[in-house]
Amino acid sequence: MNHLGHWKIIYLEKFDFVEQQQNKKYYLQPFFFALFLAVGVLLGTVLVPAGPGMYSGQGNRISEVMGLIEGYYVDTVNADDLEEKAITDLLQGLDPHSVFIPAKDIEAVNEPLEGEFDGIGVEFNILDDTVYVVNIIEGGPSEKAGLQAGDRIITVDDSLFSGTKLTNERVVKTLKGRRGTSVNVGIKRYGKKELLPIEIVRGTIPVHSVDAHFMIDNQTGYIKLVRFSATTSDEVRDALHALKGSGMQNLVLDLRGNPGGYLNAAIQVADEFLNGKKLIVYTEGRTQARKTYKAGRRGNFEDGKLVVLLDEQSASASEIVSGAIQDWDRGIIVGRRSYGKGLVQEPFELTDHSVIRLTISRYYTPTGRSIQKSYQDGYEKYQMEVYDRWENGELENQDSVKSIDSLKYTTPAGRIFYGGGGIYPDIFVGLDTSFSRSTVSAIYQKALHRRFVYQYLEQNREELKKYATAMQFARNFRFSAKDHKAFIEILNEAGIQIPEPDMENTLNYLFTDMRALLARQLFDINAFYMVSNQDDHFIKAAMKSLNEYDKLLAPEEH
Repeated sequence: MNHLGHWKIIYLEKFDFVEQQQNKKYYLQPFFFALFLAVGVLLGTVLVPAGPGMYSGQGNRISEVMGLIEGYYVDTVNADDLEEKAITDLLQGLDPHSVFIPAKDIEAVNEPLEGEFDGIGVEFNILDDTVYVVNIIEGGPSEKAGLQAGDRIITVDDSLFSGTKLTNERVVKTLKGRRGTSVNVGIKRYGKKELLPIEIVRGTIPVHSVDAHFMIDNQTGYIKLVRFSATTSDEVRDALHALKGSGMQNLVLDLRGNPGGYLNAAIQVADEFLNGKKLIVYTEGRTQARKTYKAGRRGNFEDGKLVVLLDEQSASASEIVSGAIQDWDRGIIVGRRSYGKGLVQEPFELTDHSVIRLTISRYYTPTGRSIQKSYQDGYEKYQMEVYDRWENGELENQDSVKSIDSLKYTTPAGRIFYGGGGIYPDIFVGLDTSFSRSTVSAIYQKALHRRFVYQYLEQNREELKKYATAMQFARNFRFSAKDHKAFIEILNEAGIQIPEPDMENTLNYLFTDMRALLARQLFDINAFYMVSNQDDHFIKAAMKSLNEYDKLLAPEEH
């Protein structure tokens, strides 16, 4: 299960791209999800001052049209908005990943992959038009000021904040700010009658790529990697060192939902697992000569058993890493077919300091696979492709996965895989259909699960102190029959009925989720995954594959 969508970190967005180099100043595109995943695409027209291949038609027809509109159009128009829409529409006709970023948005879209941002350092939810603090970033300004998980922010700078039609965007805009500036908040805390006035001096907040790392059992480590940023390689290296120090011999690398990031970060991560000078990826385009990227140093996990988890939201740099591991028969890929994004973008700054990121080449896995799925049917169809997988049954049934024989590739060990639409897993894990998804969706929409967790935490904070560690909590804490009854009463009051045939499985799903959310507030993000992974079908399949590892990596019989 992946429930991180329940939280917003000030300030954090998702991205989908592969950058060609990391030693330049890059401008990044937002990665927008619709249902499972839909890639947001904004485009641009003007590239760089005159150079090879520059468009030099007879006159600038866009400027001519804009002049006619400004001179003669019946209504007043915003010329900047029209130009940006024209730029977007122009490059959407090329491919879904070339993007236009207005100058005012560059800082916001660039922050997450630079590894840090300025803010107060909290994770929050909005419930009942009130900001609830889910977690405090360790070492950040809010921790130093004395905020605690479970606090509610009622006032900001002496003005009422709670109950004023809050949105995530408004909360971020209000609390985020330049380091060194301060914000005064009024906090409602359990057991305190009066608001607590707290001044928070904003500071630099790290944006981590490794969300969690811990030992699943005595031999198996787990790393949850959520993006490929400027700090990713260092974070993965540190996590590997820590896990090896705990006795790790096997590793589960979780790339589910990871939309990608820097190409260099993907290469450095892959290099941790591949020995010698093995090819990791190569890029090539119409005007771009073939460029190869190879492993070049001693990695920190070149010999142990390796399992990589993928799903339909794993894209771009995630596919570079998993493709290299699969093509060299280095590990087992478990999950579902990945997104299928195999294009490389180059940033070009325009005269007004806005940026276009233009697709200049494709990348290929070591066997020569291009995993880019087709975009010939247009932008809208491309956006809906992952949703179509759901409609066609592919997310539930491996037999529904369509492969193209002309795009068949063979690994050194003789295993066969396909290109042209993502990375195909060695072990398929279907979408969990054992519970009522419509009921869970209705509960999440009204945030009833979060309401229950907050109330439980307030009422049982002292009792919960008996769990000294996250692992102790994950192994031993369970909600009681009385808690189940109380939660069902909350659902009844909200007019939500769980279908009887799905009752047990749906409640099991929800209470595992709520245990994970509670663990997140009591401890840290590791605790969240320790709990949520207990009933995770991907994790179970990964652990089973470790027992069949050599057989799964053997050549296929024909």
